[in-house]
Amino acid sequence: MHRSSDGSFHVAIVGAGIAGLALAMGLQKKGVRFTLYEEASQYSAVGAGIGFGPNGLRAMDLIEPGFRSRYEEICVGNKPVDAQHIFFEGLLLEEGLGRDESWYGKSAWGHPDFTRKSAHRKALLEIMTSFIPMESVRFNKRLTEIEQHSEEVVLHFADGEVTRASVLAGSDGIASMVRKHVLESLYATQVEPVYADAYCYRGVIPIQQAEEILGDLTDVAKFYFGFKRSAVTYRISGGEEFNFLLCVADDNPWTADQAVTSKVSYEAMMADFEGPSVDERFRRLLSKANPIKWGLFHHPRTSTYYRDRVAILGDSAHASLPFQAAGAAQGVEDAVILSNVFAEVSHSRTNGVSPTATIRAALSAYDFVRRPRAQKQLEQSAEVTRMLFFQHAEAGADMNKILPMLQNGRFNWLWFHDIEEDVQVAVNRTKGESAT
Repeated sequence: MHRSSDGSFHVAIVGAGIAGLALAMGLQKKGVRFTLYEEASQYSAVGAGIGFGPNGLRAMDLIEPGFRSRYEEICVGNKPVDAQHIFFEGLLLEEGLGRDESWYGKSAWGHPDFTRKSAHRKALLEIMTSFIPMESVRFNKRLTEIEQHSEEVVLHFADGEVTRASVLAGSDGIASMVRKHVLESLYATQVEPVYADAYCYRGVIPIQQAEEILGDLTDVAKFYFGFKRSAVTYRISGGEEFNFLLCVADDNPWTADQAVTSKVSYEAMMADFEGPSVDERFRRLLSKANPIKWGLFHHPRTSTYYRDRVAILGDSAHASLPFQAAGAAQGVEDAVILSNVFAEVSHSRTNGVSPTATIRAALSAYDFVRRPRAQKQLEQSAEVTRMLFFQHAEAGADMNKILPMLQNGRFNWLWFHDIEEDVQVAVNRTKGESAT
């Protein structure tokens, strides 16, 4: 049984996704002891394109000052110089893409202080893992049981190993075992991810292939709106590759038991985008995707992000739909707050303050600061999904109503939030509550 030999504060992190890696980076920078446990045999990247708004870039700076500059080396924005501030431009999925509509040419949303930046997830994870010492990482570790005691958390793994830590931070994905531990006793109906009645086909292709199909439509990130079918496209990998999602609103329940993906035949995939309401160019694009349905799941409700000495972060806490491109940044924000309150816990041990009281205060402060903001992002992502499929209760299929809802400052609260103030609030609450 592994335990800290000197009884010092020690954080167990379960899951080496973006949020878990960001937390490890933050703890490493602050000198807080941790062990990162990952079920896979090595670091791996699921997915393709990924992006961060201004809030995500500031969170990177707070995690590790060297993080952002290295990310910016691998990311890319829109191609035209005068389109760098555009988050997405909206068109239609149908033939003609809406070129004859009154809103055409005025369908972009973004902000003058926003600069679009997207990258390949694999390249991002390679940067993040370079900041984490390998001696603090354990692979092939599938968590099977969690015990909480008055002074520690006990972790049981599938290989028979049992280890102990002061606290546990669960970043083990959308079907998180740590989430189940946190929520099951009081909020059992909130444990499982919820199918959002939609799925996507995903692909990454060389930019030259994309340009052969879409021409200069590849230059600026796009949303293609349509009735129950839609598409999202943007450049990644320094502009050398093109990332696309072709999405379908689903009338049927998800039947792939315990999996977020489902293999289908090539013919079934192509049939999803048949018909006159889809421009032929999207069928050409779809033909280059793997015939795998990616179910869209999220956590619409989560009543707490912690229980005693165990916290959840990233997709384990607030898995959201991808259409605000904000989930990864929310996970990094989680890590910023947790790394700071955990540092406060670590320091409190040398100041004569009860570690148990400080841990309780720290996780309460984390929940207080992060949950309202992350859940609001989740809710708005679901609303954008309804817009994309022309299913929004107010806007329906009217682009003259949809576009103003995406423009006119919708993202300001998300992109330009004061994360440094969040840190101060969380640290002050940790200090104040642990002293009472």
